[in-house]
Amino acid sequence: MSPTSKTLHMKSEPELAEFQTRQVGNTCSFHAIAVSLRMLLNYNLDPMSLSEEVNHLWWRGRFMRVAPDWAVTPRMQVRIVRYLARTYGLAVYATYQHGDPETLPEILADLTQIPVITIIWPWRQAPPIYLGSTSLNFNDTRSTGAHSMILAAYDPQHTNVSGQVTTPWGFINPWKDNAAELFWMTDEGFRKAWRFWLPGVGRNSLVVIYQSFDL
Repeated sequence: MSPTSKTLHMKSEPELAEFQTRQVGNTCSFHAIAVSLRMLLNYNLDPMSLSEEVNHLWWRGRFMRVAPDWAVTPRMQVRIVRYLARTYGLAVYATYQHGDPETLPEILADLTQIPVITIIWPWRQAPPIYLGSTSLNFNDTRSTGAHSMILAAYDPQHTNVSGQVTTPWGFINPWKDNAAELFWMTDEGFRKAWRFWLPGVGRNSLVVIYQSFDL
């Protein structure tokens, strides 16, 4: 990390990378929520169990994902956090907003907040998402897609191993077990995917999960 970098809760990259576990199916939102609870409250929640719980609730008319085993929109992420707070007495709440890339790094230092980013890309326009300082692109796909991750670092001097690609945006991303590094995106790739508009999501979708002190 360079002297100008910012990291989530002022943790080191290896410390942040330890929160990453590999997702199965459409569960990136559940991984992001589970990591948020662990970081804010030291509360351990299995993301796959939460996914199954939300599936069961869907059949009872409580819609916190588009369909069982399918996508979770940012506003649904907020509903899930509020559901967990009510059901399990957890001191957390969440808000949905449209973020700003210029002020986004300032959120990282606040020990009571976790920013969850949702990016979207159309067919054949998937933004590269690199593991650490390598040139290994984990998002090498031609398919349309959407993905939610926790913003964990901003380092304007971060580059891949060859030094040819600048990747300032770092994320806690559930695409690999036992990763010692975060996943990183270029500024152009991140901004383009984050501002892509989709009905029900909007541009620059940001869910902030907060620790509550009211309980």
